[in-house]
Amino acid sequence: MFNGHSLAERDVQRFFGVTVPSVHHMVLTLERAQLIRRQPGIARTIELLIEPDILPRLRPSEIVKSSVQSY
Repeated sequence: MFNGHSLAERDVQRFFGVTVPSVHHMVLTLERAQLIRRQPGIARTIELLIEPDILPRLRPSEIVKSSVQSY
């Protein structure tokens, strides 16, 4: 949940400062791993399928390292 709403891919994109296609790829990967569920074509349907307590807390000010090279 994000401010009382389910997350949208755009929310994730803004939070991490990555591209929309990168977020979409991440969402598909998480869905295949059965960590999230969503309804394609319907906004704000990303649902976490694991206990949120086991996830690390992130704050927007934290630097998130990526293995993707810059072009």
